[in-house]
Amino acid sequence: METPSLIFRFGPFEARTCAQELSKNGTSVRLRGQPFAILELLVSRAGEVVTREEIRQKIWPVDTFVDFEHGLNTSIKKLRQALCDSATEPRYIETLPRLGYRFIAPVETTVESKPKKPTGDAVQEAVAASQPRPAARPPRSFGWSLVLVPVFVLLAGVALVFNLARARDKFFALFRSTKNASVAVASAPKPPRSIVVLPLQNLSNSSAEDYFADGMTDELTTDLAQFGTLRVISRTSAMHYKGTAKTAPEIGRELGVDTLIEGTVEHAGNRVRIRIQVIDSASDRHLWARSYDHELKDVLLLQSSAARDIAEEVQGKVAPPQADFRPTNANRVDPGAYEAYLKGRYFWNKRTEDGLKKSIDYYQQAISQDPKFAAAYAGMADTYSILGSDVLPARVARSKAHAAASKALELDPTIAEGHAELALVEFYYDWDWHRSEQEFRRAIELNPNYATAHQWYSYYLSAMGRFPEAVEEALKAQQIDPLSLAINATLAGRYRDSGQYDQAINFGQRTLEMDPNFVPAHSVLGATYEAEGSWAQAILEYQKAVELSQNNPTSLAALGCAYGYSGNREKARDILATLRDASKIHYVSAFDMAAVFAGMGENDNAFHWLEKSYSERESQMAFLGITRRMNGVRSDPRYSDLLHRMHLNPPSASN
Repeated sequence: METPSLIFRFGPFEARTCAQELSKNGTSVRLRGQPFAILELLVSRAGEVVTREEIRQKIWPVDTFVDFEHGLNTSIKKLRQALCDSATEPRYIETLPRLGYRFIAPVETTVESKPKKPTGDAVQEAVAASQPRPAARPPRSFGWSLVLVPVFVLLAGVALVFNLARARDKFFALFRSTKNASVAVASAPKPPRSIVVLPLQNLSNSSAEDYFADGMTDELTTDLAQFGTLRVISRTSAMHYKGTAKTAPEIGRELGVDTLIEGTVEHAGNRVRIRIQVIDSASDRHLWARSYDHELKDVLLLQSSAARDIAEEVQGKVAPPQADFRPTNANRVDPGAYEAYLKGRYFWNKRTEDGLKKSIDYYQQAISQDPKFAAAYAGMADTYSILGSDVLPARVARSKAHAAASKALELDPTIAEGHAELALVEFYYDWDWHRSEQEFRRAIELNPNYATAHQWYSYYLSAMGRFPEAVEEALKAQQIDPLSLAINATLAGRYRDSGQYDQAINFGQRTLEMDPNFVPAHSVLGATYEAEGSWAQAILEYQKAVELSQNNPTSLAALGCAYGYSGNREKARDILATLRDASKIHYVSAFDMAAVFAGMGENDNAFHWLEKSYSERESQMAFLGITRRMNGVRSDPRYSDLLHRMHLNPPSASN
């Protein structure tokens, strides 16, 4: 007997069991698979308690290896999101702790009417339409003989009429070409699987533990990224989906990934438990799930085990990109040190001056508790490198970043972050171009999915005048971290350096669509308009950058330089006065002062500050060969002398 198709109506919603469709006021609501099956079970027994065990027996197959508890919790969460329901103040689904669920809204049930049977010509048309077309693939059964016999008879007749030998040759030629085509298709390399680790949900008792869940998301992403057979989206882009109600297919489309990793983290005392599940983004189908429970001192082993299990599940038996793959040799870590390290990463990700300074405090705390914790040294090196751009004097930042990166590599030669940090120090401050490139390449070899390494390497390549390669590396970074504001602005900058101004403006504007207040995007747009000679537009963007950054010295210098080149010397001098006043309170780079004087055409003053910037080894000097802000003094012999002393003579030095 055929099961009737039912329609359940409750509130503004309507659920059709036959089509597995949920709609709200006539508009389709995305809900498929297990979440819809649970809804169907609950509404069919509205007002009754449906136990978790009943749900398991009816919906989860007996032979499944999926973690039922985790899968059920995730499905209920998605169901509530579709219904705009709340677990604390439910309108539809009430939770009965440790027992099950109850659908509490009134439900109207009707049997869906079937369309009438067609008659007459309609029947004949339907029957004709249902017949297999000539090109259709025959069914796999003894029915092959019914098809093959007349085919062979026909072939034989054709052969007799037109020449048997000729027909035979054509047949085997066709066979060979088809076979070769099949082999070619079969041997074509498959594109790497692409995944994103969505922010792990904090199941601990306090929201103060969010740093722990975010940190575990970050570390799991880092471990997975080291498998060269996978394309792993960076945590910066993944964090955009924290607490999101978007479906798996929506996230998959937005990030261009075929696999999602979801999970929860529970941190209690010195133990940590992670539940992970792998989801196909196109179908929203749960593929695999597993739980990991370890002492906090073994958390690195937990992460590496989870990463390898996920990689093998998603890609099959995978081999790491190098023999000394770091996570497989994960050491124990002091629990207190690890928590301090995660707090350091948490504040580092804020990318504010205050956040960066707090991160250093936590990294130092982690190192004091576990002096062999390589990741904490790498994090500290990263922070000092960033602070050296416009917060700390270059010599101070260089010394501390170099020491921390070197220590990280001494403790763990395979840590990609350590190699990337050392490369940045060699590039920004030591001007050892050859060693810097070696370290960038090593970092990318160790972790092909480390977006920041690709981003920084693009800076290096651009400074060397290797613009096509610079754009390529920036594009790689953007593909790994598509929603990163900094990386999208970096890509815009590389397009600007290469003279592709339309592309630069496009990506600069796209970055501002994500965040209209992102200062680097306004700066890169200003620099692009400046390169085009559109001074009015450049000045508008620089003014916005100054306003949003609250008079950041680098933004002020860019504006002052633009005023100078556009002929407004009075406003340029006002900027110089502001920079001098600011230097009495905090660090202002000599390079920024030189740029304003260069824009005003005051060569002697410009070279006075350039020599000071050279002696201080400021990071901006690494771009001396390509920066357009020094166009006003580039023809001066003193400029060529500076480039010669820095061993910096890229082919684009005349641009």
